[in-house]
Amino acid sequence: MANKPSIPKGTRDFGPVEMAKRNYIFNTIRSVYELYGFQQIETPAQETLQTLMGKYGEEGDKLLFKILNSGDYLNKIEDSELTERNTLRLASKICEKGLRYDLTVPFARYVVMHREELQLPFKRYQVQPVWRADRPQKGRYREFYQFDGDVVGSDSLLNEVELMQIVDTVFTRFGVRVQIKINNRKILTGIAEVIGAADKIVDITVAIDKLDKIGIDNVNQELREDGLSEEQIQKLQPIIMLEGTNEQKLETIAEVLKESETGLKGVEETKYILGFLTSLNNEIQLDLTLARGLSYYTGAIFEVKALDTPMGSISGGGRYDNLTGIFGMPGLSGVGISFGVDRIYDVLNALDLYPKDSLNTTQVLFINFGEKETAYCLPIINKVREEGIRAEIYPDSAKMKKQMSYANAKQIPFVVLAGDNEIAAQKVTLKNMETGEQQLVTPEELISALQ
Repeated sequence: MANKPSIPKGTRDFGPVEMAKRNYIFNTIRSVYELYGFQQIETPAQETLQTLMGKYGEEGDKLLFKILNSGDYLNKIEDSELTERNTLRLASKICEKGLRYDLTVPFARYVVMHREELQLPFKRYQVQPVWRADRPQKGRYREFYQFDGDVVGSDSLLNEVELMQIVDTVFTRFGVRVQIKINNRKILTGIAEVIGAADKIVDITVAIDKLDKIGIDNVNQELREDGLSEEQIQKLQPIIMLEGTNEQKLETIAEVLKESETGLKGVEETKYILGFLTSLNNEIQLDLTLARGLSYYTGAIFEVKALDTPMGSISGGGRYDNLTGIFGMPGLSGVGISFGVDRIYDVLNALDLYPKDSLNTTQVLFINFGEKETAYCLPIINKVREEGIRAEIYPDSAKMKKQMSYANAKQIPFVVLAGDNEIAAQKVTLKNMETGEQQLVTPEELISALQ
């Protein structure tokens, strides 16, 4: 007996019902982006490793899926290199490409390559799968979709304000209560400066970004292992555990950072952004422990979590002033957000928030009684479809019970029957599958009833 087929860990199949739900998510987010003037692009699933490596920090580099070169990829590899078993060095020689880790770095590469064609500021959205060689667990997959929106070519903080308004509008439309967390990498840089650990900014942000997952004691231990002194760690404690309103936190941290020009700039930017976001439907909170471990962020950073079901971040992003400089175009500022489609899918499932009409595919099924009846029904079906009503005819003249079971299994709300009597009267019988009610109608009345 043949082995049952399987799929790789951390990936999923999606059937018709799941795809209807996912398309509801895609269409909702897409419509909001377009309200704000964003345009869609796509980039290849594969990027060169030269494009990807070094853009996500050391931890991110470890999670890149690398693609073996085509052909005899071991041809130029010495036996000594194989026996040495240095995985990273070997991969650099036998892998030239990798699967994209996110959509932001490929977007930066796209901007540099197509700069002459773009009207700045350029507002793009993009929905495609990304891949990470992470340990699969609930809410964390190795293949998943992101839905990104970015603005490049503008330093204005109004872009950050609009992105937060987009986040708020999207989750309001979904009916999901969320908490939007905001911080600024300049504030974090200032904190590193005032505790005397400016050279440890990356280590500090990577560590405190794990606070929710591993707790303060483990964060402190990680900071010790990264070379921070006990005095520096102690100075950090009241800052990262700061409580109060957004205004109170900003006042306190401004006093702490009064000797740091960079830190005060971050406070000023955050105060500006929050000042425009007082009317959001969802809660927005300044969180000084929010670090977002990706090394390319330079200004405001955001993260979104659902309030009514346990789940990790379902959206996030930030300002990245230097990203295109990596590809030879310095000075082009950008800011973006990413919606985690697969996690949003799980949240909407958990809270049962999909609108019923978003899951219905076919609205009406025409029963097949035979060739004569089918010939009568086909022109009517065409008229129904021309009016935008989703319709199908059962392909075989099977028993009525089988055709009705098909309609029930697909949750089709109406069926149409046309036998000798209906054909003679130039009408059809419309049956409501939920109530069982039947009525004899003309094709025009049928369309009106279905609309």
